[in-house]
Amino acid sequence: MVSCKNLSKTYLQGSVSVDALKDVSIDIQTGEFLSLYGPSGSGKTTLLNLIGGLDTPTEGEVTIENTNISQMSSGDRAEFRLQNMGFIFQSYNLIPVLSAEENVSFVMQLQGIEAKERRERSHEILAELGLQGMENRRPSELSGGQQQRVAIARAIVSKPKIILADEPTANLDSHTAESLLESMLEMNTRYNATFIFSTHDNLVMQYAKRLVQLKDGEIVSDEAT
Repeated sequence: MVSCKNLSKTYLQGSVSVDALKDVSIDIQTGEFLSLYGPSGSGKTTLLNLIGGLDTPTEGEVTIENTNISQMSSGDRAEFRLQNMGFIFQSYNLIPVLSAEENVSFVMQLQGIEAKERRERSHEILAELGLQGMENRRPSELSGGQQQRVAIARAIVSKPKIILADEPTANLDSHTAESLLESMLEMNTRYNATFIFSTHDNLVMQYAKRLVQLKDGEIVSDEAT
């Protein structure tokens, strides 16, 4: 599914070069439930962003199902993300003026899916995530946990091959976080979607089926749980 070969990423901070990733290689199979973890500055979010095509490597390449996304133009990468990936962020990134249903259906609208199917799939996924009856509520009318459920619904509703989750439990209490992880694990099993987390939350790591530890821009351990 995902193959990263000799990835390096260097940022300039003023006149100083910072190596966020150093010659990282990793293969991720279809259907994995994997967590990248490590302290702040370890390179886990940088690696997640490179896999998601949100950034490009200084050296090396990212290949997803035999497509080298690191050599694409920014426009082609955006289209590839739209068709193949779902994203979950710690800040939810919902559109404030849209309802839960409209937030969930937005990606499908960009994909050109007709309104009737968008509505049916949005309602179905929101019901699966315990939000039946809340379809017309805007983000400000939802709790943090409910907003993150909407974000999960938005990420999974278009049936992407890969779900990338950056610190998805960071703003949630432990009970809500555990409930959401159960939901994501169920989605992983049901749809065989590949979940890749970037986190330092021990709870996320307890749920992960594979743990990849980064430190100072390098992978220092990689083990199945």
